[in-house]
Amino acid sequence: MEDWTCSGGTRQEGGVRQEEGVLDMAVIGAGPAGLTAGLYAARAGLDVAVFERITPGGQLGQTEHMENYPGFPEGANGFDLAFAMKQQADRFGARTVSEEVTAVDFTQEPKVVSTAFGEYRARSVVIATGARSRRLGLELEEELQGRGVSYCATCDGNFFSGQDVVVVGGGNTAAGDAIYLSRICRKVYLVHRRDKLRATAIYHKRLEDLPNVEFVWDAAPRALVAEDGRLAGVRVEMLKTGEMRDIACAGLFVAVGTQPNTEFLDGALTLDETGYIVAGESGRTAIPGVYAAGDVRTKALRQVVTAVSDGAVCAEGAAEFLAV
Repeated sequence: MEDWTCSGGTRQEGGVRQEEGVLDMAVIGAGPAGLTAGLYAARAGLDVAVFERITPGGQLGQTEHMENYPGFPEGANGFDLAFAMKQQADRFGARTVSEEVTAVDFTQEPKVVSTAFGEYRARSVVIATGARSRRLGLELEEELQGRGVSYCATCDGNFFSGQDVVVVGGGNTAAGDAIYLSRICRKVYLVHRRDKLRATAIYHKRLEDLPNVEFVWDAAPRALVAEDGRLAGVRVEMLKTGEMRDIACAGLFVAVGTQPNTEFLDGALTLDETGYIVAGESGRTAIPGVYAAGDVRTKALRQVVTAVSDGAVCAEGAAEFLAV
């Protein structure tokens, strides 16, 4: 591990006053947002380190095939795309630190980023730790992910063209997924534990007008059925009667919310009621020099393409902040 603890000296580089042993930018998270922030910062001449405890790429690195990222007419393998992003950031000098950030202290200047192995100091910080999809907690769920179980309809919907699928959830994401899948799949079962969606009213009418969407009200998934290593059906409990219903399907799309990876912040930043970092399109948080990029911030659309955009915007914003 390199020692970047401040040793007291200063240097001038690219119009930015730098202290020896202090990073210009610490990027927490090496998904598409973090890698893009690292790339843009390094190209701007900043001394930047990207912190990631596991393989770079985040959720993208675990995506077998992605068809909605621009520039890849035949689709792209998520791991390959993530690895290419890392290679590009590496090429321009962004350093990877294979350590998990466990705490931060933004009250100090420079700011402090802590891992299990020590403390790092940085004049600016980009938080790009992403969010994880909430699971149903069913047996076989993890084993069948990528084999019929999905958490992203826009990513994986085309794999189920002309087949029957189940969407679980009652919010805007679930409603939007059902509408999207209705254009691709033969039939869509929308399973919700209540007798009314939580989604905004505009979705209700659109769903009711779709002939291949069936509502399964007052129901909750209880088991997954597999055949030959792939999803073959979902067993749901009808909550008012206790009866079980088996729904044969090739795909299950889970849309019961996401959980941001912000536990390590421990009150260091303002979060919204669901735990996401409060930050607008600029990525700026309430603390000068601290930015949030990608799925971890409050935003309407969480996709790879928007995460990449966030990373670039935050890096440029941080470069301007450091030049003052």
